[in-house]
Amino acid sequence: MKRSILIMLIFVSLGTFAQKKVLDHPDFDIWNTIQRSTISNDGKFVMYSLEKGEKDNHLKIKDENASLIFDHERSENGQFTYDSNHALFTIKAWQDSIAEMKRRKAKKDEMPNDTLGVFNLKTKTLTKIANVKSYKIPSKWSGVVAYYLTEIKEEKSKDTSDSKKKTSKKKAKKVSSKNGFHLVIRDLASGKEDTLKYVTDFSFAKEGKRLVYVSTGEDTKTNSSVFIKNFDNGGVTNVFESNNKSKYYQLNFSDSGNNLGFIVDADTTKALVRPNKLYYWSDGQSKASLIVDDKSAPKGYRVSSDGSISFSKDDSKLYFGLATPPIVQDTTLLKEEIVDVEVWSYNEPRLYTQQEAQLSRDKKKSYQSVIHLTKGNKLTQLASINYPNAQIGNEGDSNYALISNPEPYFLESQWTGVRDSDYALIDVNTGNVSNILTRVSSSMRLSPNGEYVYGYSLADSTWLTYNIATKKRLDLTKGRVFYDEILDRPEYPRSYGIAGWTDEDKSMLIYDRYDIWEFNPSTGENTRLTKGRESKTTYRYVNLDRENRFINPNGKWLLTTFNETTKESGYYEYNAKNKKGKQLIEGPYRFTSPQKALQSDNLLFRRQSFEEFPNIHITDLSFKKHIQISDANPQQKNYNWGTSELVNWTSLDGRELTGMLFKPENFDPNKKYPMIVHFYEKSSNGVYSHRGLRSGGLNYSFYTSRGYVIFNPDIYYRDGYPGESAYNCVIPGITSLIEKGFIDKDNIGVQGHSWGGYQNAYLITRTNIFKAVVSGAPVVNMISAYGGIRWASGLSRQFQYERTQSRLGGSPWEYPQRYVENSPIFTLDKINTPVLILHNDGDGAVPWYQGIEFFTGLRRLGKTAWLLNYNGEPHGVRKFQNRKDYTKRMSQFFDYYLQGAPKPVWMERGVPAIEKGINQGLELIKN
Repeated sequence: MKRSILIMLIFVSLGTFAQKKVLDHPDFDIWNTIQRSTISNDGKFVMYSLEKGEKDNHLKIKDENASLIFDHERSENGQFTYDSNHALFTIKAWQDSIAEMKRRKAKKDEMPNDTLGVFNLKTKTLTKIANVKSYKIPSKWSGVVAYYLTEIKEEKSKDTSDSKKKTSKKKAKKVSSKNGFHLVIRDLASGKEDTLKYVTDFSFAKEGKRLVYVSTGEDTKTNSSVFIKNFDNGGVTNVFESNNKSKYYQLNFSDSGNNLGFIVDADTTKALVRPNKLYYWSDGQSKASLIVDDKSAPKGYRVSSDGSISFSKDDSKLYFGLATPPIVQDTTLLKEEIVDVEVWSYNEPRLYTQQEAQLSRDKKKSYQSVIHLTKGNKLTQLASINYPNAQIGNEGDSNYALISNPEPYFLESQWTGVRDSDYALIDVNTGNVSNILTRVSSSMRLSPNGEYVYGYSLADSTWLTYNIATKKRLDLTKGRVFYDEILDRPEYPRSYGIAGWTDEDKSMLIYDRYDIWEFNPSTGENTRLTKGRESKTTYRYVNLDRENRFINPNGKWLLTTFNETTKESGYYEYNAKNKKGKQLIEGPYRFTSPQKALQSDNLLFRRQSFEEFPNIHITDLSFKKHIQISDANPQQKNYNWGTSELVNWTSLDGRELTGMLFKPENFDPNKKYPMIVHFYEKSSNGVYSHRGLRSGGLNYSFYTSRGYVIFNPDIYYRDGYPGESAYNCVIPGITSLIEKGFIDKDNIGVQGHSWGGYQNAYLITRTNIFKAVVSGAPVVNMISAYGGIRWASGLSRQFQYERTQSRLGGSPWEYPQRYVENSPIFTLDKINTPVLILHNDGDGAVPWYQGIEFFTGLRRLGKTAWLLNYNGEPHGVRKFQNRKDYTKRMSQFFDYYLQGAPKPVWMERGVPAIEKGINQGLELIKN
């Protein structure tokens, strides 16, 4: 008997010991996310950083067998050198230390600087270089690193024995962004360093072993210069020299490093129109030569300091930007003499608010032009006021550029949401323009070799090509379904995209809903390459080499797969030569697009499910064996996390629906659970997505750990009736779960943000099934919202209501009743559910007066409601401290209403303005 009791006690104690912990708010601070994972070019090393609680990063380097080679705390932004011999990264100060120094009101120059870490992968040795502002390494060759030093205090002090003597020495300069910083060139193999003083800009050539830099000189009287350092012979050439007030822009080599372009403003006056000049240097020249200035630029244009400089692949052409003269202010006017008035005109292409939002971009607008370096530096202007946008083809070697103009259709896009454009071709050599396409609602492009113009026309729902040589347009997919098959918005259907082009522009690979099709761009002949429609499996091409412009028509392609029914995904090998394939790996996971080593078959991928964190795995192209590299959150196994599954039901209008259900890990079907409903539009494809522990919105794993069930239903919409559509889908989904017996029907909440916030605001005017609702950035009045502005972009909100997400199908004067029936503001008196509203005054997507209308209406009616406004925050909550605060208030709100937890002070009496930022009211009221 005693033995039996003893055994029972042991089992009880073991059960208690093994019981998993429940997630709580402090746990957000110990959870890691993976930042900047990368694989070395030889495929032998993997580097990534773990960011703990959105604060300090911990950098790790592992080999291909997942053995730890090196790690370093508070380190991030790792890069491998091209030869895979070194790893470089930035070492930061502890964020807690920085915060403490800020509390002590430490001066800016007392704050700690970054350190550059250089780890030798061959010798396993670490070199630390202090006081580094930033660094660069070449992208296609190795051996050196260039880094800026911040100002070093020792540089301020001079030899005291001579400090008081009057000498003829020139006055020393201070290191600054204006004067430049000291640039150190370090040989990674030998450790030898060369310091270049007062450097304001520098850049490596992509392939050639050269560095260009600008120095303002050793002292205040020395001229500024542009230097080129040749790492093959160690030589340094001064290719340009000017006064020390000169400014330099857009320094850029050709890929080979044999050509250099840059822009100089050497004018010492305060002229409002800057006389920029374009200079060019070629290998073998001692000095750069002037090729374009105000005198030689096309009439009405000048050299732009904002237009990027690039070269054609064959080094025969230099591309740069021209700009129109700026509109300048009369500097003789006093501030009180300037009239500040906005004049909004009915016939302006862009709304005034959109002009304001794009003001900085408009001031920097440049028009792409080309210099023919092998033809006497002949200039051809490609883009212009009439055709402001230009695309160059065949890596800059094409004889034609595609130019376009969307401006004639700007006005209509205010309510259609569609951006039409006129397209033309310009001969890069002669400047002759040929109009080819009028009012096409698509972003047309040049094929990689520059032989075709191609794109998807929204209005026609078809992919088209334009053969530049034959001047013929061909509608490739006209009358066929290569567009969104399940569109439920009153707008033109979008395409599914393309995989790319095969060698030399021979064929174009286009996606339909499931498969990849190969089309001849000249004849339209086509072949279906994959067989996904039969099993509802989507195949998509994975580009393993971002610099490869073509898809090998005889190679082995890596594809991703996704089954629309099971939501399982995987990788697939397709042999393009024999048109056969095989599944490499698949399962109840979500797989990311892989990252392949440049010079090896090794690649990285990440696999995840709701229960499994998306750790890094390494494998090769066969996927026969894969090794887990990272283990970002091993502590997760100690917590009650949760599970995910698909659920099905029928909508009120007879549609078969799918949704996601998330349960506590220790779920007991015989218990009754509180449930939170959370949805947006269609989300069930993400049933195998991991919901990491991150503050801000409704964190699924946080709530399932705390005993909640989460239901996320898919919504299908009927044009003109978005609110009713949500009701028809969500409510029967909830009742179907209640019927299963494990949902506490008296403790159901709902949460949503933006479009989700609108829908749950609508639902609570139609049903009392919810006990509490959190509505983030909701639109409650579609009439006032229709006439509003999306302040981040300056766009009118009209298109959203007529054609896109709000799905009303027309204007308020066409369908006034739709606007009323779908607006919760007109039926607020029907609401009996306590509401927590989040709407920030910096919201650039949904005007925050919508939240105010919602709150003040509920307040007027005596309904239970709170409004959270995180000052200055945008459409969501971004600042770390604010996200933590919102997460806590939301959980307190739901815990109070759905689990009977104590009420927090802020829900009892609010937080008066006089206490703002002082007393948060988060403490719980004790009974």
